[in-house]
Amino acid sequence: MGTTHPSHPDHELERKTYRKPYTCDGCKELGFGSRYRCEQCNFDLHEHCIFTTPTAHHDFFRNSTFKFLHQPPTKCSHYCPDCQRYCDACGKPIRGFVYHCKEKGWDLHPCCLKLPNSLSIKNVKFDLSDKVSLKCIWCKKKKLEGTVSGIRGWSYVSKCEEYHFHVYCATEMMLDGWQNGAFNDDRSLALENLELPTDRRLSTNRRRGNKFIKMVKMVFRTIIGILLGDPTVILAGLLVELIGK
Repeated sequence: MGTTHPSHPDHELERKTYRKPYTCDGCKELGFGSRYRCEQCNFDLHEHCIFTTPTAHHDFFRNSTFKFLHQPPTKCSHYCPDCQRYCDACGKPIRGFVYHCKEKGWDLHPCCLKLPNSLSIKNVKFDLSDKVSLKCIWCKKKKLEGTVSGIRGWSYVSKCEEYHFHVYCATEMMLDGWQNGAFNDDRSLALENLELPTDRRLSTNRRRGNKFIKMVKMVFRTIIGILLGDPTVILAGLLVELIGK
């Protein structure tokens, strides 16, 4: 049995798992792995986009309430550049489903809402932050510059202050991998075998070595898995990798 959703009332959506990327018809963001799908209409929703709540909270924005909206709020009756809204987590445009805090003007993609306030991987703790003093391992910058939104977005920073990852850069890595065919191999879970740019950038750094590179890959894959709307697929691969160490 499937489930219905107000955004697609004519047919039931069934949970499917394909090892191919898709664009969610709710939030308009990239997805991978499991999704709720109508084969007849080629309609897909992230799990986080089909099972929404009228209101939500995130620990990063304490004492703030987000309301779920099918479309981003706008001051105009027609589209204009000034009406474009951006996710305060990843810095990407809001083009569909969104959690919006009217009092503060904050916006979060449904999948970005699921980013935990902290991560613990291999006994290393990472906390979300919007103020950082370290350079991101992907872009080699402390602050995001030149983005369309101008929103810095969130970063994950390790307690040991050795690792810093912009959430925005994780989305850029994800899109780069898609454009270069990293998700197109049906024979295996391509993301588990994805050669991250960090491999090439850090492989010559002998002081940091393989342990550092492996940690970078684990964190990026975890973040990407959440943003793709199916973290269990990615985390399952990570669990196997961790057990084998």
